[in-house]
Amino acid sequence: MIQTSSQAIALENKYGALNYHPLPVVLGRGEGVFLYDESGKQYFDFLSAYSAVNQGHCHPKIISALTDQAAKLTLTSRAFHNDVLGQYEKYITEYFGYDRILPMNTGVEGGETAVKLCRKWAYEVKKAPKNHAKILFAEGNFWGRTLAAISSSTDPSSKNGFGPYMPGFELIPYNDLEALEKALEDPDVAGFMVEPIQGEAGVVVPDDGYMKRAFELCRAKNVLLIADEVQTGIGRTGKLLACGYDGIQPDILILGKALSGGVLPVSAVLARDEIMLTIKPGEHGSTYGGNPLACAVAMSALEVVEEENLVENAYKLGMIFRERMQELVQKSDLVNSIRGKGLLNALLINDTEDSETAWKICLKLMGNGLLAKPTHGNIIRFAPPLVIDEHQLLECCDIIEKTILEY
Repeated sequence: MIQTSSQAIALENKYGALNYHPLPVVLGRGEGVFLYDESGKQYFDFLSAYSAVNQGHCHPKIISALTDQAAKLTLTSRAFHNDVLGQYEKYITEYFGYDRILPMNTGVEGGETAVKLCRKWAYEVKKAPKNHAKILFAEGNFWGRTLAAISSSTDPSSKNGFGPYMPGFELIPYNDLEALEKALEDPDVAGFMVEPIQGEAGVVVPDDGYMKRAFELCRAKNVLLIADEVQTGIGRTGKLLACGYDGIQPDILILGKALSGGVLPVSAVLARDEIMLTIKPGEHGSTYGGNPLACAVAMSALEVVEEENLVENAYKLGMIFRERMQELVQKSDLVNSIRGKGLLNALLINDTEDSETAWKICLKLMGNGLLAKPTHGNIIRFAPPLVIDEHQLLECCDIIEKTILEY
C-alpha cells in the first residue's frame, strides 16, 4: 500500500493513542547514520532512537544474526532451556565483568528488575525490617513511565494524574553529595539508583568524581549503587559505560537500548552473586526475557561495538563536536552552551522551558536534512549513531550551524 506522509500521520492520529508528539516526518528506511522518508529524502539521524541505534541502522552483522536465529528458534519462554541463553549469559557477564545477568526486554523492565533485586537483597542480606526498605533516586531522573518509574519522577508530564504512587521511594538532588550523605543516614535505605549522566533531563553532566564518591558513600553504609546506563551505556559517552569515567563498577548495572542495536527490545540487569541469587524461581521473570532471538542479536550488537571501536570513535568525535558547538555559542546569541560526553550532547537554547524555539529549530534542522528532538522546551539533544565518521560529523556541524545562524 503506497501512502503519503500526511496519510500515514493521519492514520496514527485516528487510530493510535496520542501519547507522543513526533516531528512531522514519516520514515521508511534506515542505513548506518541515515534515515529516509517515503519520498527518498535522506536525513542524518541525530537522535539514534534515544541511543538505541548506537551501531547504526540495520547493521548487516546484527541483521544477519537476527535472520539466522529467526529461521531456527525465536521463543520458548523460560519454561524450558534454549541453546543460546547460556552462551549469551556467559558472554555478557564476561564482557561487563559481573557474576550474573537477569535478562529482560525493555529499559524500564530493567529498572523495575533492579528495584526488586535491591529490595530483596535488603531483606535477605542487609536484614532490613520487613516492608521498610527504601530506595533513593535523583531529582530529574528518567527511566520510563511505568507506575514505579513515575513514582520516582519529578516530571509533571510523566507523573501528574497517575497516583497513588509507589511507597519506599525518596528523592534527593542530582549531583549533590551532601544530600546523598545525609539521606544515607537512614538505616532503611537499601539502594541509590542514578544515571551517570541524566539523558532525558537534557544531558545533565555531574561534577567529575560524583559517581565515584557516591559509590564510596553507599559502600560505607552498606547500600547498593544502582547505575541506570540504559541510555549512557554501550559506548555512547566515549566509555563502554559512563561509570568508567569514575572507574567504578556499580553493584547493579541496568542496560537496554543499544544492547540490541535498535533491532528489538533487549535489556539486562547485571550484579554479583550476593545480590542476584536472592531472587528465587517464581519471584521474577518475563515470557520474552532471554529469548533466543534477543540473545543472538545482543551478542552480535556487543561484538560490533568492540570490533568497530565505537567507544573510541564516540570519545574522539564527541570532542570535535563540542569544540564546533562551542564556536557556535560564540557566534550566536540564540544558544547558551553545549554540554555532554562522547556523542551524547545537548545544546541549550537561550529561552524558557515553555518556549517553542527549540521545537522550531528542530523543524528547520529537519528541512536541512538532520533529525533531532528537543527536550524540556529549550534543550536540543544530539546523539548520532556511533558509526558516524569525522567527515559526516563535520557536515552535520555545518548543518546545525547554518540552521541556528539563519533562524
